[in-house]
Order: sequence, then structure tokens, then C-alpha cells
Amino acid sequence: MMQFFKYQGAGNDFIMLDQRQRQLLGRGDTQQIAFLCDRHFGIGADGLILLQNHSALDFEMVYFNADGRESTMCGNGGRCIAAFAKHLGIPGDAQGYRFMAIDGEHRATLPYSTGPGGEWVELKMNDVNRIEQVMGADCPAFILNTGSPHFVRFVPDTEMLNVKQEGRAVRYSERFEKEGINVNFAREKEGRLLIRTYERGVEDETLACGTGVTAAAIASFIDSKKSPGRQEIPVRAKGGDLLVRFMAHGDGSFTDIWLCGPAQKVFQGNIEI
Repeated sequence: MMQFFKYQGAGNDFIMLDQRQRQLLGRGDTQQIAFLCDRHFGIGADGLILLQNHSALDFEMVYFNADGRESTMCGNGGRCIAAFAKHLGIPGDAQGYRFMAIDGEHRATLPYSTGPGGEWVELKMNDVNRIEQVMGADCPAFILNTGSPHFVRFVPDTEMLNVKQEGRAVRYSERFEKEGINVNFAREKEGRLLIRTYERGVEDETLACGTGVTAAAIASFIDSKKSPGRQEIPVRAKGGDLLVRFMAHGDGSFTDIWLCGPAQKVFQGNIEI
């Protein structure tokens, strides 16, 4: 019998396992993880996250996509694991937590609770230095890595778009088929960025994607041709509202990037594996 916890951040949902005392699952348990993430036969989630001990930091985050394979950084998963750590009573410092993920060390702050089982979590992302603008497209598009690789296309209307069909066309194109890429469709409306995302590994649209929201916010700054400086961009995903803060530099690099939003415990339980 295995105890699990279910968390969501802006509708991006994850199975959480506390592995500080004993190993429940490992990197080789691909089929088992895929089963647990299955929405018909398992618990159901966009991904599964292991919280493990780390020798120098507060904990380690190991993230798996819904297909059971270990993947690159998950921004909403990083925010959810920080809330999970707080609910487990893991001691951090005055600023929150420092934890290790596949793309390196991250800082998470939890300035206030949003209600029972809920936390507002601000996650520091890695700097972004390389951004490719895709030329020749009908709509502006950008390729960048915010912990996971993202393709961001700005479109006239996000609501009428067939995200699964359009996203698969990019994700399985000749350039990206082998490694895969997450595909985001965005537009600005009434002072905020609207976004819909097709996630590799899930191979479908998800209600939110933290690294995708971060990528789209940075791409929107480039597309708008604003002056360098400190930026704060509100983003609305299908699953809820998020906020991205960053410092844009004149050389085209981006530092001090923070992904901010709610993280909510949904339920916990036990399952036979």
C-alpha cells in the first residue's frame, strides 16, 4: 500500500510521493508511474513528483510526465512541491525552500496561505539567454528553454484554436519529433496574456504549464519590443491565473525570473501498487 498526495497549480495536477524515509518508486518504474497518472485506471494526473532527501538543500524534486518517463523541469510542479514540503513540515529558512531539480537549484518562497491546503508560491526559474525567433510563420513564434523546451506562437484567437491538433503538428514535426517540445499559443488581451499549451509527455492540452507560462511571458516581452527593465506580466491559463516577473536586459538575456501563483492540496489517499 502506497500513500500519495494530489496537488494542483492552476489546474496542472500532480501525484506527490514523500520518499524521505523509504523509496516507493524509482526512475525505472515507467509503467507503474504511467498507470498511476492514467485518469481512467489510476489516480490521474499530468505528472508524478518524488520528494527526496538532498545532502545540501532542503529536498530534491524528481519529475515524471504522465507517460512515466522522467522529464525536464516542471514549473507548476515546482510550486506544488514547495507547498507539499510546507504541509509535510519540512524546515526551510526565512525565505522558504531551496531544492534541487533536474535543471539545477531553485528557490521557492511561500509568502501566505490561500486557504485550507492552499499556498501562494513564488518559484525562481533559471536565467534565459538564448531565444530563437521563427521566421516566415504567419504569426510570430519563438523557441526558448525555461527549464523545459518551448515553442511559443502568438495567434489572433486562442479560444477557437484546436490546441491538440495544432500542438501535435509542431511537436511531431521533423525538427522536434525525436526530443519533443511543448507548444504554446498565446495572445494579449485586456492587459494580460492568454495562453493554451500542448505538453509533450502528456501529449494533449493541459490546463496550465508553468515553464510554458514563463516562456510565453518572455516571448511576449520580445514581441512587444518594450524597453529593457523589470517586468511583471499577468497570465491567464485555462486552469487559472499566474504571474511572471523578470528582469529584461539590453543584451537579450533574462534574469531574476519568478513564476508565481497558487498551489493547492486536492486530496490524499492510499493505493495498492
